[in-house]
Amino acid sequence: MKIPFGVIVLACALAVSGCAKKGLRVLQKPGSGPDEFLVLPTNPLSAPENYSSLPTPTPGGSNLTDPNPQGEAVVALGGKPAALAATSGIPSGDAALVTASSRYGVEPEIRENLSAADAKFRHRNRNLGRIKIVPVDRYEQLYKKQSIDPFAVSEQFRKAGAATPSSPPEEES
Repeated sequence: MKIPFGVIVLACALAVSGCAKKGLRVLQKPGSGPDEFLVLPTNPLSAPENYSSLPTPTPGGSNLTDPNPQGEAVVALGGKPAALAATSGIPSGDAALVTASSRYGVEPEIRENLSAADAKFRHRNRNLGRIKIVPVDRYEQLYKKQSIDPFAVSEQFRKAGAATPSSPPEEES
């Protein structure tokens, strides 16, 4: 039994096509698994220097290995985490930072609102091309109108007199 050359080529092409790395360009949910942004790593366990100085455990309380994202954010932005722990509000040293970052208002449900708006946008544009013969970058197709042209923005800033760094030449297509 002789297998035609075209069948072998087609089988090899299908086998190689499964090796593609799609990364963040895949817009569909990969499954019902956990959300990696909800999982916080804990600090490594360590033995205290003096066991008698440990605080009394409280149900629902925190312990030394619990993550503190708020304190880590304060440190990353140049604040003092000790001041955050001492007060229930915003430390006086970080008041200017909070004022500057919230000068245009703060929307408490920003993540939920953006997620809903993006889902609505993708649902509206879902018929962009359901049948595909070759791999297509759906992300590029959907968000092309919303992308920023860096060369046009650089030129706009240069015309306005702003100092801009040099950039590689624009590729001609």
